[in-house]
Amino acid sequence: MLDLLYRRRSIRKYKPEKLDAQTVQVLLKAALLSPSSRGFQPWQFVAVDDSEILTQLASSKKGAGFLKDAALGIVILADPSKSDVWVEDASIAATILHLTSESLGLGSCWIQIRERQFSESETAEQYVRRILYIPDNLKVASIISIGYPDQSKSPYLDGDLGFDKVHINKYGSKY
Repeated sequence: MLDLLYRRRSIRKYKPEKLDAQTVQVLLKAALLSPSSRGFQPWQFVAVDDSEILTQLASSKKGAGFLKDAALGIVILADPSKSDVWVEDASIAATILHLTSESLGLGSCWIQIRERQFSESETAEQYVRRILYIPDNLKVASIISIGYPDQSKSPYLDGDLGFDKVHINKYGSKY
């Protein structure tokens, strides 16, 4: 697992190769197996592989343009009426998608939607909701772009880890 964590980096450039149905199913199974608080599973997922829709979603907020070149975007939704910690549960699912993508030799990147803007008058969440016909009772947390990487990044090294942020037994007692 540590090897996977050292290797996993945010990838924003993808090859034009599509994912096969079995790979997409593995990714979705991983998301559905994500832990959630009290097992409430407030999340839902919209898997988008249509290039026209991915291009539309790539305009959802500043910095999301790379989504248009991804093979897959998984939009992570959650129902706040099912869990008061839906943000955390959705974030765990996103993390599981990142790790599963890396384990399959795929690249991925988190696109934050919640609390971001599409325009001065419309939030990124409202924009994504409109494009994908998402019902009002669901919140849009993020989109995970996934595809075959067309860039490589060096794995993290132990010196990158920031052990100065770790405390033992009480704050201020450094590791």
